[in-house]
Amino acid sequence: MRISTSTIYETGTNLMLQQQEALIKTQQQFSTGRRILSPSDDPIAAAQVLSITQSASLNTQFSVNRGSADSSLKLEENVLRKVTGLLQDIHSSAVYAGNATLTDPDRKILATELRGRLESLVSLANTTDEKGQFLFSGFQASTKPFVQTGINVQYAGDQGQRLNQVGPARQIAISDSGTDIFERIKDGNGVFTTAADSLNLGTGIIDVGSVITPASLTGDNYDITFTVAAGVTTYDIVDTTTGLPVSSANPYVSNSVISFDGIQLSIKGDPTTGDKFTVSPSSNQSIFKTVSDLITALETPASGQPGGARLTNSLNTALQKINNSLEHVLSKESSIGARLVEIETLENVGSDQDIQFEHLLSQLQDVDMAKAASNLQQQKLYLEAAQQSYIKVSGLSLFNYI
Repeated sequence: MRISTSTIYETGTNLMLQQQEALIKTQQQFSTGRRILSPSDDPIAAAQVLSITQSASLNTQFSVNRGSADSSLKLEENVLRKVTGLLQDIHSSAVYAGNATLTDPDRKILATELRGRLESLVSLANTTDEKGQFLFSGFQASTKPFVQTGINVQYAGDQGQRLNQVGPARQIAISDSGTDIFERIKDGNGVFTTAADSLNLGTGIIDVGSVITPASLTGDNYDITFTVAAGVTTYDIVDTTTGLPVSSANPYVSNSVISFDGIQLSIKGDPTTGDKFTVSPSSNQSIFKTVSDLITALETPASGQPGGARLTNSLNTALQKINNSLEHVLSKESSIGARLVEIETLENVGSDQDIQFEHLLSQLQDVDMAKAASNLQQQKLYLEAAQQSYIKVSGLSLFNYI
C-alpha cells in the first residue's frame, strides 16, 4: 500500500500531539495533586466528588452557625450570671432591712441603693450583642425590651425565640424572651401565695405556707379574718371564690398550724379584730416588680406597730419572691448550659465529618504521586521516541538511494 508524504507528516504530527497532550495532562495531575482534572476523566468519581463537596460545604456552614450560636448563648449566660449576683445582693439587703435597730431613714438609704440595683437589672435585661441586637426582646431584635419609668418596668418585646440551624436536622434557640427570663416567675411557694392586708392593725405575721394534700387543692382564693372578743382571738376562713365559709370561730394560738383544703400555714403575733390575711393561687410576677415592691416597703415609715408587722410581712414576701427569682434564673442558666453542651457535641461530630469528607475526596480525586512520576517519565520517553521516529520517517526520500 502506498502512503503519501502528506499522510506521513499528518500521522506523525498527530502521534506527537497525542503524546504531548498525555504528557501535559500528567504534568497537571502531578502539579495539582488531582487525578480528576475534568469530569470526563472519571464521570462517576466526578459526580461523587461534587456530592461530597456540597456536603462538606454545608457542614462548614453549620460549623459557622454553631460558632455564632455559641457566642450568643455564652453572652446570655454571662448576663444571667450577673443578674444572679445582683439578686443575691438584693436578697442580702432585704435580710438586713429586717434588722430591728434600723430606723426609717436607714431603710430609705437601703431603698436608694436598691433603686440603683434595679437600674442595673434593667440595664442587663437590655443587653445587646456584637451586632447591636437586644438579647431578650424575642423576635424584635431591634426593639429595646424593657422600658423603665421610675421604679416601674414594662416589657416591650415579644415572646419569640430566635433559632439557629446548627445541624442538618437541628435548630437551637440562641435567645430567650425577656418575659420568659424576667417575668414568668411564680410568687408564693409556687402553688399559692399568702399576704397580710395592708390595713391590718395587729402584729400578725403570716408565713409562706405549704401544700399537704395536693388532691384537695381547689385553686380558690381565701380570706382569713380575725375577731378578738373578751380576750379570746378566733378566726374565720371564707372561700372568696365561691363565697362559702370553710370554717368559723376557730380558736387562734400564735404560730400554730392552720390547715384547710389541702394547704397549711401559720400566723404568729397578735392580730386584732378585722385583721385579714389572704391566700390566693400563685401567679407570675416579674423580678422588677419584686424589687420595686421591696423599695416601696422600705420607703414606707415602719416605726412602731402596726408598721413593724407590715414591714416584716412585706420583707418575708419579698425574700420569698427573690428566692423564687434566683431559682428561676439559675434554671435558665442550666438550660443555656445544656444548649452549649449540645453545640459542643455537634461541633465534635461536625469535625469528625470534615475528616471523613476529606478522606473520601482524597480517595476519589487525589493522584498517586509515585504512579504519576512514573507515568511522566514514561510519557516523556514516548514523546521523544515519537519525535525521533517522525524525524527519521519524514526524512525518507528516494533520492537518498540514487
